[in-house]
Amino acid sequence: MNQDLEHADDLQQDAPIEDTAPDMPDTDTADGDNVADGITLNEALEEANDRYLRLVAEFDNYRKRTAREKLETFGNATANVVEKLLPVIDNFERAVEAPCTDEEYHKGVVMMLGQFQSFLEKLGVTEVAALGEAFDPNLHNAIKQAEATEEFPEGTVCEVFQKGYLLNERLIRPAMVAVAG
Repeated sequence: MNQDLEHADDLQQDAPIEDTAPDMPDTDTADGDNVADGITLNEALEEANDRYLRLVAEFDNYRKRTAREKLETFGNATANVVEKLLPVIDNFERAVEAPCTDEEYHKGVVMMLGQFQSFLEKLGVTEVAALGEAFDPNLHNAIKQAEATEEFPEGTVCEVFQKGYLLNERLIRPAMVAVAG
């Protein structure tokens, strides 16, 4: 059987190669363009290159958009967490201001408040400037109007009831204030 296979290989090597493609008219022009179907090679190359460039641009836009959406999602999640933590921080600030007979307990509360404030700083959270500042409805929530004085002229914040906070220039909570009027 091995002899039959070897003999078949010999036959195939000796046989002339026939062109089985049907006779086609020569469509090559002098400049090397194929004019079959009315499209030259240069036109086809330009079209393929254009499609390639558009695909690359589309992918680049996709990459940038997803990176932007990822940052936006992270920012929204951070803002939600910070917003939920702010009442806890308010309570720690009240606890620090309240009179306490146990000095060690008071020291511990001050330390925990400091840790929270350090954590917020690392996230990019800053306090909204309020007391003595000009009233800004974008940053302040006026809940009371008070008499204007020399210290607090008309239109300035004269009392802060609750601190406001920003997360990287984004308002998380406006400051609740009294405005001199």
